[in-house]
Parts: sequence; structure tokens; C-alpha cells
Amino acid sequence: MMVCFIATLGQILLLGCISFTAANSKTCQIYAAVGESVTLAFNYEGLAKSHTLRWTHDTTIIFLRQQGRVTIGKPEDITTTGSILLKSVKLQSEGIYRGDALHPNGTLAKTWTGQLCVMEKVSKPRLSYICDTNTVNLNCHVSKPQGLFFSWTLDKTTLSSETRQTLSISLSQLKEKSSFSCSVANKVSAESSETVQPICKAHMLCFKPNIVLGVLAGGAVLIFVLLIIITVLCCSYRRTKTKMQLSDKGEFNLLSVNKGEAESITRYENIHNVESCPSPSPQPSPRACYENISKLDVKTETKPPQLSTAAEGQQPSPVPKPRTKNAKTPHI
Repeated sequence: MMVCFIATLGQILLLGCISFTAANSKTCQIYAAVGESVTLAFNYEGLAKSHTLRWTHDTTIIFLRQQGRVTIGKPEDITTTGSILLKSVKLQSEGIYRGDALHPNGTLAKTWTGQLCVMEKVSKPRLSYICDTNTVNLNCHVSKPQGLFFSWTLDKTTLSSETRQTLSISLSQLKEKSSFSCSVANKVSAESSETVQPICKAHMLCFKPNIVLGVLAGGAVLIFVLLIIITVLCCSYRRTKTKMQLSDKGEFNLLSVNKGEAESITRYENIHNVESCPSPSPQPSPRACYENISKLDVKTETKPPQLSTAAEGQQPSPVPKPRTKNAKTPHI
């Protein structure tokens, strides 16, 4: 690919043809961090003021000096050998740079071409770990991990085979105070994390805080529900027991009343079923009747009240009428 530049200085016409190959892919020869300064080394020892020195960024001329006179750029940005200093580069500063030194007759004395890539510095990583059943899993946290290089250190020894962002180590390989650190780097910078000593035991499960809180909350709810169920069952049991006690007491009182009524009926019937007192004389002896009634009462108290079939069928005996004064005494 040929690109021609034409510069007019007064009445002098300069024609220089610059040839360079445009890279189809991004292949950087020089790397710089954002905000840093970088020098593109030209290193032409035979450079004189009579030479024409020209620097281009892609297709834009950023420096031009002819016959000792600078028309584009700043003289202090060029060294005596023709190298150029790029100050405080930005992401827009990356691209293809070319330096050319021409003899006074316009022929090419020296040329240099290179591609500059500008990158941001990496941030300091943060190391975390999670204990699993038989392993410990480590993670090297960093913003924008794309295109970065990771490395791991165990007890100040670099693990050359580990280049991923995460690391898993068996608990059997850990010592009592094993320490880990991770490093992250790109072409322009590198940072390392703080040293971490994982505290894990074999067959011990480590959970995230939100999982632990969820399990604890679920257990608390379950215990609360169980307490409510137990309280309801206890209240129901007490209520049922109280009802049963009241029912038993009512039945006992009813039986007592029935028993009392039966005794009263038995006494009443026994009193009226007493045989008539023997009366050798026309009038019965009151004392004999009283003794018979007393004996009957004693028998009734000692013997449980029982109603005989004969007594149930008999009618109460009629009470004898008293004799009148005018009644005649029967002859014997």
C-alpha cells in the first residue's frame, strides 16, 4: 500500500512516498498504559539538521522538520536520534506509527514502523474462598477480567499450571496454615491480592450467609407452628377432660338422688305393710305397735332396700277406725 505526502515550504515542493503494510490483525509491538508516556525509538545516529524528519500516526502527520525548521509538532518531543516522545497517551493514541528520515535530495535515509496498543491498568484483585466437602474453592475477583492473565501462589510458591480465575485445592493438600494469593496482569501492569489463609475442615460444609439465614428462618417458623399445634391440642385435651369430669359428677348425683328416692319408697311401703298388732282386747296396745315399727326400721337400715314382688302387688291396709263410746261390748 502506497501513501504519498506532499508538503510545500515556501517555494520548495517536497514529495515523499511512504510505503507501509497495514496489519490485517491487531499485532502490537509497543504497549502503554493510559496516562503514561512512551518513547518510539527511531535511533538514527546519522541524523542531521539537513535531513527531513517526519512522524505519522496512521495517516496523520504528527511531526515534521525540514532543514532544521519544525512546522508540525514540538521540537522538545524529538531526541537527537529522531525518536519521538508521546506524552500522557490515551486509548485514542493507539495505532500505527511511522518515522522517516529523508536526505536533502528526497531519498529515504531510514524508516521505522510499529503499532502502539494503549491499555488501562489492572485493579487490585480481591481473593475469596468457599469450603466444600473435601475441597476449598478460591476466586480471584477483579473488574473487567477479559484479556487478563491470572496466577496463583501457595505458601509463596507459584503454581505454574494454574492460570484461571478460580482455583480448587483438595483439603488433604492443605497444611495447618497454608496461605494463598492471586495475581492479575496485562501487558502494561500487574497487581496482587492480599494473602488469605483458608480455615476449612474435612467433611465440613460452608454455606453462604443468605442460605444460613434462610435455614434459620425456616426452622424458627417450623418451631412456632409446632408450638401453636401443641398449645391447641393441650387446650382441647383440657376442655374434653373437664367435660368428662362434669358428666361423671352429674351421673353420680343422679344415682345418689335415685338411691335416696328408692330408700324413701321402701321405708314408706314397709311401714304400711306392717301386720296388724295382736289385740286380745278391743283396743290395740300402742306400745306393741311402736315396738314392731322400731324393729322394722332397724331391719330396713341394716338390709339394702329391696321391693318384694308380694309387697308390690299389695294395697295399703286400711287404718282401723276408733271405737265410739256407745259401742256395745260383745258377749263372750
